[in-house]
Amino acid sequence: MLTLALDTSTRTGSIALGLDGQLLAESRLSVQVVHSESVLPEIDRLFESAGFAPADIRRIVVGSGPGSFTGVRIAAALAKGIRAATGAELFAYSSLAAIAAGSGASGRVCAAIDARRGQVYAAGYELDSGLTREFEPVAEPFDALLARLEPSAEWTLAAAIPEPLRQQASLEGVNVLPPAAGEPGAASLLFLVGLVPELGLVRHPETWEPGYVRASSAERELAG
Repeated sequence: MLTLALDTSTRTGSIALGLDGQLLAESRLSVQVVHSESVLPEIDRLFESAGFAPADIRRIVVGSGPGSFTGVRIAAALAKGIRAATGAELFAYSSLAAIAAGSGASGRVCAAIDARRGQVYAAGYELDSGLTREFEPVAEPFDALLARLEPSAEWTLAAAIPEPLRQQASLEGVNVLPPAAGEPGAASLLFLVGLVPELGLVRHPETWEPGYVRASSAERELAG
């Protein structure tokens, strides 16, 4: 079954193609602001290099956030549009789950992304033969997150966050992975759809929306 996976929730997006559980190709998108101008051409290039056409897609897996509001919206819109055009099944997983799954760690893993304004997006997972959620995705100050990670020695942090925060977690006794482990990847989404497909299946794609976790800056300003 040919599967397209995409995640543009952070400044480094990625696209991957998988066939029957095997990774065929993956491409990273080094885009600093928005991904829309590079995602579609790169999808076309990936299909061409793998010898397939978009009409061959049977599953689409998307990173549903949290992260960049623009990036998350782009991935969601592309996934829904491709699904409508091809009839493929749609699956969506938190970009934080993709970080945890791709970290290479086992046991209790906290995935975190810089949410700015002194906050992080984070979620906790137990990784063994499967994946279960220890706590739901949140947006909160880093000190509040560290208070969740008890006992600290049992937790591994996979995080794309400023270095002072990583050092703070290490001083608290948390096992902190290298920064590269804190980026969500499309290949990790392929892994998740093979590992826990029931957790990601979108049963009503027409009305599905990604998981932003908090309101956008514009929405917060209007509300305030």
